[in-house]
Amino acid sequence: MRFCPEHLRRATAAAFLPLFFIFASGAVAQTPVQPEQPASSDASPSTAATASSDATASATTTPSTAATPSIDEFINDDRILGLIPNFLTVEDPTAKVPPLTVKQKFQLFAKETFDPFTVLSAAAGAALSQVDNDNPKYGVGSGPYAERFGAAAADITTQNFFQDAVLASWFHEDPRYFRRGPEFGVWYRVGYALSRVVVTRTDAGNDRFNFSGILGMGMGIALSNAYYPDSSVRGSEVAYRFATSAVASALTNLLPEFWPDIHEKFFHHKPHNPPPSP
Repeated sequence: MRFCPEHLRRATAAAFLPLFFIFASGAVAQTPVQPEQPASSDASPSTAATASSDATASATTTPSTAATPSIDEFINDDRILGLIPNFLTVEDPTAKVPPLTVKQKFQLFAKETFDPFTVLSAAAGAALSQVDNDNPKYGVGSGPYAERFGAAAADITTQNFFQDAVLASWFHEDPRYFRRGPEFGVWYRVGYALSRVVVTRTDAGNDRFNFSGILGMGMGIALSNAYYPDSSVRGSEVAYRFATSAVASALTNLLPEFWPDIHEKFFHHKPHNPPPSP
């Protein structure tokens, strides 16, 4: 049977849209609703009345105090070499940090994706692809370069969206990287960093298979078939893109694992600690 890239594109779109709405609606549904605290039955009438009036005044005058804290309070704002965002890293391995809420995971996705470095990364990736007319094979010239740049930006955005926002919320997984630190040997830390592609931490603090990372990567690559040229959506090409994405994700974990050691040694910088769990 003859392979038809156009049929693959249509099948991708037909399968992708229902999955997107299912996962997105499920992720939103994960947000817990805080139950109202009942008034104590043994409180005196005057005490209950005072508490009721205080609660009413607090609700009407300072509603923002009950809002979910901003993601900026729970992430590392450091940049590797002053340029590469290190938002996903918990640098201090001894810190007990609270899990991210669904809202904070979506905020984290937005913060890491809509960053100036994302534009630079997409431009550099498009340039490397342009040199040898590599995937995606749009051709040569300024027009194909613009298409490559748009495809690279879309690839980064969709994979971040599926991995760190939608699926991390759905599977109750933490998209951050929890480094091991200098208390462990170098080769152990290298192995740990590389293994985080397939192993992740849950919101409960346990390690398990990285469903959000692997499935999110696959969903992003599947969606890219809708805008990649025909020569780049064949089975072997898709498999190659998945393999290179997995290897790249593993290798990039080495930077946040060892960067704090380098930074502290040469710049006397201490790890950034998110607020501890209450």
